[in-house]
Amino acid sequence: MAIPHWLLMSALFLLPLLAQILAQEPGCSVSNNNPSVPENKCPYVVTTTQVQPGFTLTIDPNYPDGQFFSIEGSELQLTKCMDYEEDPVVLLLYLICKDSTGQSESLEILVTILNENDNPPVFPQPNISRNVPEDTEVDTAIVVREEVTASDADLDIIYYELATTVQNTDGYFAIRGVNNPEIYLQTALDYDKFNSTTLLLYARDRPVTSSEPTNIVTATITITIKQSDTRAPWFLPCTQLYNDTSVCISSPYHGRVNVSEMSMDPLLLEPGPIYAVDPDYTISDRIVYSIVGGNTNEVFSVDADTGNLTMNKIVTSPDSFLLQVMATQVSNVRKYSVATVEIKVINKSNFPPYFEKGVYNGTVYVGLPQRSFVYQAGDPSTPLVIMAMDQDFPDKVNPNIEYYLKNSTDFIATRDGLILTNKVLESPGTVTIQAVGKDVLSLQEASTIIVVEVILATAVAPSDKMYSAQDMAILGGTLAALLLIALVFLGVLVWKSSRWYRKSFKFLVKKKLSKEISEGHQNKYYQEDEQPRVSTKQHETSETSSVQGETPVPEQPALALHFSSAEETESLPKGSIASTVIFDQEEEEKEEKEEEAGQEKEVKSILKTDRHVADDGYKAVWFKTDVDPEAGERVEVIEDHAADDDNNDDDSDQDLQKNEEEEEEGSDTDSHHQEPGVSFSSESSSPSAAEVTINMSHTGAGTEDTEV
Repeated sequence: MAIPHWLLMSALFLLPLLAQILAQEPGCSVSNNNPSVPENKCPYVVTTTQVQPGFTLTIDPNYPDGQFFSIEGSELQLTKCMDYEEDPVVLLLYLICKDSTGQSESLEILVTILNENDNPPVFPQPNISRNVPEDTEVDTAIVVREEVTASDADLDIIYYELATTVQNTDGYFAIRGVNNPEIYLQTALDYDKFNSTTLLLYARDRPVTSSEPTNIVTATITITIKQSDTRAPWFLPCTQLYNDTSVCISSPYHGRVNVSEMSMDPLLLEPGPIYAVDPDYTISDRIVYSIVGGNTNEVFSVDADTGNLTMNKIVTSPDSFLLQVMATQVSNVRKYSVATVEIKVINKSNFPPYFEKGVYNGTVYVGLPQRSFVYQAGDPSTPLVIMAMDQDFPDKVNPNIEYYLKNSTDFIATRDGLILTNKVLESPGTVTIQAVGKDVLSLQEASTIIVVEVILATAVAPSDKMYSAQDMAILGGTLAALLLIALVFLGVLVWKSSRWYRKSFKFLVKKKLSKEISEGHQNKYYQEDEQPRVSTKQHETSETSSVQGETPVPEQPALALHFSSAEETESLPKGSIASTVIFDQEEEEKEEKEEEAGQEKEVKSILKTDRHVADDGYKAVWFKTDVDPEAGERVEVIEDHAADDDNNDDDSDQDLQKNEEEEEEGSDTDSHHQEPGVSFSSESSSPSAAEVTINMSHTGAGTEDTEV
């Protein structure tokens, strides 16, 4: 559709006018119609205004919030300090802009009040006190959360922290968390360690690590510990263990009574009377005493309230009682302790100990080592000894007395009364000491004075060297050890020597006896002929030459003889013992060589098969089978012990004793010398030796046969 020409021309005419209208600026304007204002800030520029010439700008009074503002030049200012927590947080006002013609328009401005951290936290109770029992269980709440929760008008999150102002009370109390201020018991309490403390609870509206300004408030909590009945009674005196006041160890009590004597007073005890206390001293419960053990025959009794120990009956013999005394709290029988009381029954002491000297004088040299002797004054070689006497003993020496020094730490006294140095004395001078001798049984004491002169060591000659008790003890121990070693060595030598001598003596005696018997009674003709015929005359000649000048020898098995004493050797021939020792030694060496070579010694028999009964003085050894029992011959049977004698020395001794008794009987009946024929067997003889008959003749008495 075509636009009319006239309409087009009108539009072109109105365009410049419209552009002029649009190009005009408003009469009034503001830089920010929605400003924010911090609380408690006044006067405060809310925004700036622009007013064109011919226009006026005013605050519309029809809106109440306009009363809090004013226009100062081109600034809109808040004239009243607004509190975020109390006043409105949003303010609405209108500005009226009028031109010169009276036309006006309104400008709306919305002002927001900002919250600032201008209020600190507040505790409901800034000071709190609590009484806490000592036996309160761990994790128990001491101050509940509601009592210690702080409030903040700024509605900030509160952060808490707990500290203590009393030393050594850290760690006993704590809060549940950084945002939970409830206080609870974290560690068990001990009244002996502390009985009160003060806690500080801090509340802040910003974290500890925050760099922003922070408001902090403090609440004070006073804790008082109340002692509880937690411990059993203590017997006094007692010693605290490891400096811990909650543990105290008491020592046993000791007392003494006399035999057969009745004491009516309470017994005196050491280290003091029986006494117990309640260690929970703020409670101080009453204590009662009783004897619960060791009171044999009800000899003693104890007072339930005082603890005094008394006797009910006498004791007739020295003895010792070990009593067990129990102390119990009246209000709680489970709280108890038991103490040991040792009562010794001793013989009555009628006389106290005493010192014969009122003053002892001694000397000691400067620079001597510790525990050196103090010597008697004027006698530097004799140690100073103090001794208390006691007339209760026959020799006045009481072994129960112990010595100690009262007023000096430079010297000490031994149990024997010797006075020793307790340190190295560095300067000369005179020391006066009080010495005490105490009877540890009767507890009686005696005292005396010791005056010790400390002199320079330069006055001591080189030959007068002093030795301490330690030196003497070391020397004595060394000498004792050497003496013991010497005694052991000597004992071993004596034992070995006696054993060797016994064997050698027995061997030599055996060799000697065998030799003499073989020389005096052996049939020499039998050595040349296995079946010799020996005449009675030849046998008498041999017998006569072998017995002249010799002591008769009793009948004994030669190889079974063992001598253990000098009395047994007196029955042996003594004329040729000395001359045969060398021969015996040579024979012994020869036999040893033969034994090493495995050779057996040749044994020559003295047995014969023929008999000459007609010859006077005839003697011979015969087999039992050759003896005629009907001929009236006198026959003696000798038991066969040859094999047993080689292995049993005791049997040989019995045979020897028996033969000696037979010899004595023969001597009583016949004064003439006799010489027996002896049968023996060597080591190489057969164990089943035949029975033999010994024909023994006494000079002038006819023929006597012995059956073996």
